[in-house]
Amino acid sequence: MKRLLLAFAGTWVVSAASVTLIERQTNNSASSNSSSPAPGAQSEQTSPPFYPSPWIDSTTVGWQDAIAEAQAFVKQLTLLEKVNLTTGVGWEGEACVGNVGAIPRLGFPSLCMQDSPLGIRNTDYNSAFPAGGTVAASWDRGVWYQRGNDMGSEFRDKGIDVQLGPVVGPLGRSPEGGRNWEGFSPDPVLSGIAVAQTVKGIQAAGVVACTKHYIGNEQERFRQQPEAQGYGFDINEALSSNIDDITLHELYLWPFADAVRAGTGSIMCSYNQVNNSYGCQNSYLLNGILKGELGFQGFVMSDWQAQHAGVATSLAGLDMSMPGDTVFNTGVSYWGANLTRAVLNGTIPEWRIDDMATRIMAAYYLVGRDKVSVPTNFQTWNRATFGLFHVQPNASDAYGLINQHVDVRAEHGRNIRDHAAKSTVLLKNVDGTLPLTGKEKFTGVFGEDADVSSWGPNGSPDRGSDNGTLAMGWGSGTAEFPYLVGPLTAIQNEVASHYGVIQSVTNNWAYGQIAKVAGQATVSIVFVNADSGEGYISVDGNEGDRKNLTLWRNGDTLIQNVTRRSNNTIVVIHSVGPVLIDAWYNNPNITAILWAGLPGEQSGNSIADILYGRINPGGKLPFTLAKTAQDYGTGLLREPNNGKGAPQDNFVEGNFIDYRRFDKEGIEPIYEFGYGLSYTSFAYSNLQITPHAFTPYVPTTGETGPAPVLGTYSNNTADYEFPANFTKVGLYIYPYLNSSTVFENDSPEVPLGSTDGSPQSKIPAGGAPGGNPALYDVLFTVSATIANTGRITGEEVAQLYVSLGGPSDPLRVLRGFDRLSIAAGGSTTFSVDLTRRDLSNWDPVSQNWVITRYHKNVYVGASSRNLPLNGTLTFSGSGYGGQ
Repeated sequence: MKRLLLAFAGTWVVSAASVTLIERQTNNSASSNSSSPAPGAQSEQTSPPFYPSPWIDSTTVGWQDAIAEAQAFVKQLTLLEKVNLTTGVGWEGEACVGNVGAIPRLGFPSLCMQDSPLGIRNTDYNSAFPAGGTVAASWDRGVWYQRGNDMGSEFRDKGIDVQLGPVVGPLGRSPEGGRNWEGFSPDPVLSGIAVAQTVKGIQAAGVVACTKHYIGNEQERFRQQPEAQGYGFDINEALSSNIDDITLHELYLWPFADAVRAGTGSIMCSYNQVNNSYGCQNSYLLNGILKGELGFQGFVMSDWQAQHAGVATSLAGLDMSMPGDTVFNTGVSYWGANLTRAVLNGTIPEWRIDDMATRIMAAYYLVGRDKVSVPTNFQTWNRATFGLFHVQPNASDAYGLINQHVDVRAEHGRNIRDHAAKSTVLLKNVDGTLPLTGKEKFTGVFGEDADVSSWGPNGSPDRGSDNGTLAMGWGSGTAEFPYLVGPLTAIQNEVASHYGVIQSVTNNWAYGQIAKVAGQATVSIVFVNADSGEGYISVDGNEGDRKNLTLWRNGDTLIQNVTRRSNNTIVVIHSVGPVLIDAWYNNPNITAILWAGLPGEQSGNSIADILYGRINPGGKLPFTLAKTAQDYGTGLLREPNNGKGAPQDNFVEGNFIDYRRFDKEGIEPIYEFGYGLSYTSFAYSNLQITPHAFTPYVPTTGETGPAPVLGTYSNNTADYEFPANFTKVGLYIYPYLNSSTVFENDSPEVPLGSTDGSPQSKIPAGGAPGGNPALYDVLFTVSATIANTGRITGEEVAQLYVSLGGPSDPLRVLRGFDRLSIAAGGSTTFSVDLTRRDLSNWDPVSQNWVITRYHKNVYVGASSRNLPLNGTLTFSGSGYGGQ
């Protein structure tokens, strides 16, 4: 049976000729009669439908045991229990930010979903970790894994089943994007390796990682129609991110593929539309690409209120509805009883709901939740020790212990301090200004960002303000601080330990006091910041996204006021991403600049470790710092452009975001992607390129087995009605029917092929988690010698870039890196394996990866623009042909 891709018969077929080196083909049609959106995204373009939803593959390497256990579990379930497992119980329905229904008959508790990607939200005695966009600057696989594992252990010990993180959507297309800091980097390879290591760390601790937000969720503005209306925009649909097929695969999908290959148990679909279809019911993205091409075996979860239909979302590949109600606190659900009804009347086939439940349970068993699960021991909605078990109680709802205040932090603060320091980037250091000794004659510290807010570190709900030092952004991606060490405190401790002199001014508008202290200081340290967050919170007119890239809270003026009086000024930036520094970075009185991102609870100690030389900085920028905002070329869509319809955000820049655009347009940045200094120096030499023998790329062929049907269900509608004398919890979502009208002719039309459970054609670019296994064949190994030419031990992030050579390709793209610790006077070998995937382009006509005939060069160095070593990749013999 051929899988249905309407009007695209044959587009999955790869000809024999394409097994040799070829030129990438393009497809210029963007209509619904094309196999993919056109290069150069266009308004109103659409995605093709893809049905049926692929069912779980019990032969998938690494998943076999988990799937077998899941299928055995699901075979025991009734239809009502399957609906309970897949449908959220409603906003505030249970203890966590999201829960599905329990299965009391089998002693299976309600699964708990909880924010966030940097720590546990809305509870206590948990850690506040550095943000993803900060630890990206470490370029350190060990940091990413350990951070993930530390977070996972905390979620586990609070009784949480699914951590709502990590994030690679947004990728970071626009530097003003409000939630970029939750993710890692606008480079897909850096983000992909970071997310893979984070997923592995979280899941090794026994918690399911939910990688989000899939996909194209690159701005907060217009992401949800009600939210946009609340800000005064009269639109009736959420924004559509219009992305062509090449850009989707080579940029935005890349890190999601890495997360899938790493085994992420869950993927969260996003609020926005993609090519004018909502992310949680876009069958092409969920069925065709995620579950089909990428071989994802876990479950797809909706973002909270991102579900916009019932039957359509299930058939399009959604597996879990969160939080379950259509709108918060309505008690009405697209699924719940409606899902029960849809299965009973045949609108949704039994195999589909079986697959939904199996995918959830497979992720559960994959990470060992059956072995490490503990009861949830906190309540999101109430921090008190005792209270009602439900926010919307019934008359007999119990009052009792709702928060056990379990301290899950262990000694994670040590790693948080180390990770934040390793992620600090030294941008400028004139004549060895840094490190300081702590014995400076007079230290002046300036700026609101130097000290903890007078409201306390958790004074603003979900961190929705910019008061005091900035250690995380705002929104659902936050956690409560157990404490926050401010920079001023840490610097005072350092100076006071030497009985030195330190004075501070933490009011950015106290001009007279600033001038007085700066005039006395022998070293001045200025702290400035720039904040952003999720769209439901607006801070000073920044509705999630930033209004601009300038420093907040009078930061530029603060720097100018200090540098007028002090000729030895160090600037420390805490920011969610790029900021504009052109007005002052080359001021001769500024002797050092540090970017410290969003460092979490140990902020002050981490920066003091760098300032006073306990740690030699080795961080590198995970983005570009430009001279102007216009240099980025990818500003936000700020005004509706489609009447009251969905705003159309066309990703016309394609692959050319961040450093790729700067290279293409010949724009000189201030500090390029990958840039960062050290207290020592390094030299690069001895580039070696070693080719490997490998077999030609073979597209995946054949058919799947038929969709598994697990168990049977009764046709007696009375079995699906509320039991007698059942006591409901207010606004709770249940699977029960209210009447026995289920077998009346109320079945909606469904997309052609969507209920077909017969064997389906496999996707040529698929075949395993992450895509066709041959994509990960190693074709070349590139190595170089890195020497420490200075006088102290240091860590260098060596980077490898590849030129794919085509006229539409970026000048260079990152393909490998490693953070290397090298003793003074010593050297080590930097080595990167280049895979077929690393050297391929996506071809929208063959719908597969191809290695084009263009020359391919490699570059090795310390940043995207400091690449002293280069060489050519030579393909020879038929063994090197192909995709």
